Amino acid sequence: MLPVIWGRASAVLGRSRRFGWIDLLVLVGIFAAAVGIIRTAEQWRQTLRPAVEIDLSIAALPKYTLLSLSRGLAAYVLSLGFSLAYGYWAAKDRIAERILIPILDILQSIPILGFMPGVVLALVAAFPRSNVGLELAAILLIFTGQAWNMTFSFYHSVRAVPSDQREAATVYRFSAWERFRWVELPFSAIGLVWNSMMSMAGGWFFLMISEAFVLGDKDFRLPGLGSYMSVAVAHGDRAAMLWAIAAMTAMILLLDQLLWRPVVVWAEKFRVEEGATEQAQRSWFLQWLRRSQILAVLSRAIERVRARAHRAARPRTVKPPQAGPSIISRALSAGILLALAAAGVAGGWQLIQLLAPITPLEWKGTIGSALTTLARVLVALALGTAWTVPAGLAIGLSPRLSRLLQPVVQVLASFPAPMLFPAVIAVLAGAGVSLGWGSIVLMVLGTQWYILFNVIAGAMAIPADLREAARSYRFELPQRFARLYLPAVFPYLVTGWVTAAGGAWNASIVSEYVTFKGQVLSTYGLGAQISQAASAARFPLLAASVLVMSAVVVAFNRLVWKRCNDFAERRFSLSK
Repeated sequence: MLPVIWGRASAVLGRSRRFGWIDLLVLVGIFAAAVGIIRTAEQWRQTLRPAVEIDLSIAALPKYTLLSLSRGLAAYVLSLGFSLAYGYWAAKDRIAERILIPILDILQSIPILGFMPGVVLALVAAFPRSNVGLELAAILLIFTGQAWNMTFSFYHSVRAVPSDQREAATVYRFSAWERFRWVELPFSAIGLVWNSMMSMAGGWFFLMISEAFVLGDKDFRLPGLGSYMSVAVAHGDRAAMLWAIAAMTAMILLLDQLLWRPVVVWAEKFRVEEGATEQAQRSWFLQWLRRSQILAVLSRAIERVRARAHRAARPRTVKPPQAGPSIISRALSAGILLALAAAGVAGGWQLIQLLAPITPLEWKGTIGSALTTLARVLVALALGTAWTVPAGLAIGLSPRLSRLLQPVVQVLASFPAPMLFPAVIAVLAGAGVSLGWGSIVLMVLGTQWYILFNVIAGAMAIPADLREAARSYRFELPQRFARLYLPAVFPYLVTGWVTAAGGAWNASIVSEYVTFKGQVLSTYGLGAQISQAASAARFPLLAASVLVMSAVVVAFNRLVWKRCNDFAERRFSLSK
């Protein structure tokens, strides 16, 4: 691959005088990415060791940062593919939707400690002689912190495509692929981009757990920023903790400038605009890429290949538009649903056998602790909503604020909140606040960003003609908020609530059960019960706790969040 790229670059250098330092930086970047992939592959090929020694020196941080970054990006690619496939299927198949959305509710509510032991042990057993199984387990666990909010966002966006765009696709007889490519995916791009940034933040939240997992006497740690920070906290090495925070901050800023900021600027072209133009957002890195002659040559080469393939393709017979899915797609969907049902029955039988030792008294205590944690989750959502709605509207409605504050928000959202828990616990203890109330603060630290990013995406998607109308009729700020801003972002806000609630339930396992100065602090709640059951390897109680948590989350989603979403689609959707 590199010789081909270098040959193209040499050809450009020979033909054009515009080849300059930007193209040289592109080549250096490609070479650095190749070296990073090779180094990561070497880590995967290493022999699985009983224990991994984490080096707390500063010199080890660049390598650990690269390894954590590679796991996060691999998990994001997996999450993006899952979100597009799962969200599209649920939005297009009404029968499958009744099964897939509750399954998604369950998946996002299952805490990472509920399935982490089984996933790690199974993958390590599948690859007993190398780190492949352990690396795959870490990626899958990061995936569970990324995929759900992206899937919900894409699902709701596909269902909310404006009716005029649907009618245009029908008039021009778009195929299912053309409708997806030219209508549904562009309409969902802004929400998907901002939820992608939030997904990376969600993945970093459990970085310390996924890279530093210990089960009984078995050590499944992987070298990375998460394990570095966990060892530094365990040893009380403040200098190492500060260096880990600095490395994490640098990595997040680098991702923001080289990945997310260019993607946000690129996604601006998909805004629903019918009025005045807004101040365009900019990305210095995207401008550099557009000035690169090497990338221009590669782009033209790809376009020529696509044009030749299009000319060589046989003319497509135009078929009348179909009212629903084809027979083949329905049969495929039914087959997959039957397979899921069979797997569910088999898993349910195994679960019944696992839950047999649980006594009625333990069930009663588990339900009571679940209701206590539910109350904390709702309070955390209320506190997060109180500040994220006005802040998200201010950022999303102002390109200047978005340009200035996006890196700040990205750093704050992507920073793993558990790294800050020791400092927060110290402040709360000094103020005399018990962990019962302090755990709510810890939940807010990790879940408020789901709401903020969705509100920002909703504010950016408000059509300019509606904002012009509000200015023309001289609406005061309270009127704009009540009649335009809040109704416009409400569908996005519901998505933020759903994903934030799922994140709060997951955060409960690390906020209700905290290790501070060598001591374990816990409070009454389902999260603490799950952490205690996992640390003691009490798998029946762990399974019972996860089952009750899933049942509470699904019931609440069906009774509350689904009604909020139906109300948003009925009253505030642009497609109505």
